[in-house]
Amino acid sequence: MTGSGGAVSSVDRDASQVGIDVLARGGNAADAAVATAAALGVTEPYSAGIGGGGFLVYYDARSRKVSTVDGRETAPATFTENTFRNPDGSPMVFNTVVNSGLSIGVPGTPALWAKALRDYGTLSLNAALKPAERLAAKGFVVDQTFHDQTVQNADRFSVFPETAKVFLRGGQAPAVGSVFTNPDMAKAYRTLRTQGTGALYAGALGRAIVAEARAPHTKAGSSVMGGQMTTRDLAAYRALTKAPIHSQYKGYDVYGMPVPSSGGIAVAEILNLVQAYEDRTGVSTSDLSDVDYLHRFSEASATAFADRNRWVGDVPGVPVKELTDPAFAAERACLFDPKRAQPRPIPFGSPDGAYTPCAPGTVVQSEPYEGQSTTHLTATDRWGNVASYTLTIEQTGGSGITVPGYGFLLNNELTDFNFTPLTKGVPDPNLPGPGKRPRSSMSPTILLDGGRPFLAVGSPGGATIITSVSQTILGYLDRDLSLVDAIAAPRLSSRNGSSEGAEPAILSGPTGAALTAMGHALASAGTPNEIGAATAIRSLRGGLFEAAAETTRRGGGSAMVVHPR
Repeated sequence: MTGSGGAVSSVDRDASQVGIDVLARGGNAADAAVATAAALGVTEPYSAGIGGGGFLVYYDARSRKVSTVDGRETAPATFTENTFRNPDGSPMVFNTVVNSGLSIGVPGTPALWAKALRDYGTLSLNAALKPAERLAAKGFVVDQTFHDQTVQNADRFSVFPETAKVFLRGGQAPAVGSVFTNPDMAKAYRTLRTQGTGALYAGALGRAIVAEARAPHTKAGSSVMGGQMTTRDLAAYRALTKAPIHSQYKGYDVYGMPVPSSGGIAVAEILNLVQAYEDRTGVSTSDLSDVDYLHRFSEASATAFADRNRWVGDVPGVPVKELTDPAFAAERACLFDPKRAQPRPIPFGSPDGAYTPCAPGTVVQSEPYEGQSTTHLTATDRWGNVASYTLTIEQTGGSGITVPGYGFLLNNELTDFNFTPLTKGVPDPNLPGPGKRPRSSMSPTILLDGGRPFLAVGSPGGATIITSVSQTILGYLDRDLSLVDAIAAPRLSSRNGSSEGAEPAILSGPTGAALTAMGHALASAGTPNEIGAATAIRSLRGGLFEAAAETTRRGGGSAMVVHPR
C-alpha cells in the first residue's frame, strides 16, 4: 500500500490496524511500534508477547541518528557454562530443556516498550497498551496459521494445565473463523499499563512469573525441570540503548542490531561479500541469472555464518569492526568459485585486521540450533521517524508454559545458548553465563540514502532471519524487484550446515537442479515449507510511504498507510 501520514507493516491485520490508528491520532513511529507489538502479543501469542524479548532499531528524525534498544532476555545470575550439561559433560536433551522452566530467560519486552516510549515516543505506556488489552478482551478472528500452530503445539501445551486452559479450550485448537478471546492476557496488559513495568520487574506479576518458571504446574503424571530465575534477576533487568552496526552497500548506509544479536554483523558481512564477489568476477549481481545469483548468495551467507558462529556472542571483545570491514570480506571471498559451491561447513576466518589477498580458514564448525519463530514489524510516521522491531519468545509456543492468571506464554530463549562448545578447543562465545544474553539472529534493519530514511526491513525465522533480510535487500536493490516482489521471492537459506533450506519454488524446479549440479545440498525448508515472514517500508519523496508485507507466507501479512493514495 502506498500513501501518506505514516505506515505500518506486520504479519497481522489487527495489529497493523492498531499501529495505523495510533499514527492517525498523532502518535509517532515509536508509539505505533509499541502498540503494534503489544497487539501482536495477542494475535501472535506463540511468537511474541510480554514473556519474551526483542530488538528495536530506530531512526530519530529530529537528531537524524539511528540508535537501537536491546530488550533481549537474560540468564539468571546462577547460570554457568555447565548449566545445560549432564554430570558427564554431555549436553542435556534439547526438547527436555525447551519444555521446562530451565529454558526461561528474564523477559525484556516490557522494559523495551517502556524505554522506547520514554526515549522516542509521545504516548504513555498506559495509552500504548490500551488497544492490545481491548483486543485480548474482545477477541480476534482465528486464521489458519493460528489454528495450525495450536494443533502443532497441542501435545506439549496439554502438559501444562494453565496453557491448556487458555489455548486448548475443550481440549481442541480454536476453529478457523471463530473468535478467540484471552481475558487473562487482557488482565496482564491492564496490570502493565496501570501499574507500569514495575509490576513485572518488582511486583506481583513478576513474582507469578518467577514462581511458574521455578516450579511449572503440570498435569498429573507429568513433571518438568524447574528454572533458576529469581525476583532479584527480574529487578536487575535493563533494556539497553546501544550504537547500531553501521555498514555501507552501494552508497546506502545500512544500520542493524549489535551484539548480542548477530544479525547486524552477519547482514553486513553478506552484503560485503556480495560486493567482493562482484569485484572479483567483474559481473554485477544485477546481471546474473537466478541460479548464479542464488549461488553467490548461498556462498556469502554460509561464509558469514561460519564467522558469526565462531566470533559473535554476548562476550567482551567481539571483533565487530573487522567482521564488518569490506577488506575482511575481500579476504574471505578469495575461495569463491562462480561455478562451484565450497564444501560445507566452510571454515571460519580470522578477523584480525591484517588482510591478505587470500587467507583460507582451517577449522570448521557444525551449525548450532536456533528456533524458527518470532515476529517483525516496521513503522514510519509523517515526521520521518522509522522503527524496525523484531520480537520473540523463541520457538513457536515458547516454553509452552503460561503464567497462571495472566494468559501469556513464557519464552524458551535460553535454549539459544550453545549447550556445549561447538568445537573442542575453540572458544565458544555463546555458552550460557550469569546475566548473559543469548546470541540472536534477529535483524531489524534500516537503510539511509544520503542520510534520509530509505528502507526499513526485518523478518522472523530464527537463524533464517539473516538470510531473509539480506535476500530482501538484495532483491530490491540489485535484482530489479519491486519491494513486495522482493519480499515474496522464493527464499534460500544457507547457514553453513550440511544442507541449505530452500522453498518449494527453488527446491523442486530447474533452479534447484542447477544449484544441485553446482554442489549445493538443498533440503526442504521444513514445516510449513516456508522461510521467514518479512515486512518492509520504503520512504518515498513528498511524504509518501510504500508499505509491503508477505503475500502468502503465514497466510499473508498486512501493510497499511494512514492515507492511501
